[in-house]
Amino acid sequence: MVKAQVTTTELHSPNGVFSQATTVAATGRFVFVSGMTARRPDGSIAGVGDIQEQTRQVCENISAAVRAAGGTLADVCRMDVYVRNMEDFAKIHEIRAQYFVEPLPASTMVEVSKLAHPDYLIEINAIAVIAPTGGDSMRGVEWT
Repeated sequence: MVKAQVTTTELHSPNGVFSQATTVAATGRFVFVSGMTARRPDGSIAGVGDIQEQTRQVCENISAAVRAAGGTLADVCRMDVYVRNMEDFAKIHEIRAQYFVEPLPASTMVEVSKLAHPDYLIEINAIAVIAPTGGDSMRGVEWT
């Protein structure tokens, strides 16, 4: 997969860890990652009341899902971010910068009044495109 950021002077530069647009030239698999929350593998919620810790757990959860499909966070091309408080924007992007490097995925962030659990402060879904490999196996994927 070849992923590239699209940048144009006709648009304002992004003020966070995302691109204006992302192009993908790929022969491979699309991976649609459901909305990930700060839920740990044991079912507990990470960072109750702490947006940065919740963002970190969400990024780890996205990474785990993409890895299970045979990719990495570098394969993520698109993210939709739902937050309870838009004033957390800078704190969220501080953590995202630790997980995502250029070429950055395209992204949208919106503030919502509620998420699926009252302790959730953030939820992110993602789309990745994973280039085929020799065996093109999907480690850990269970078909249902």
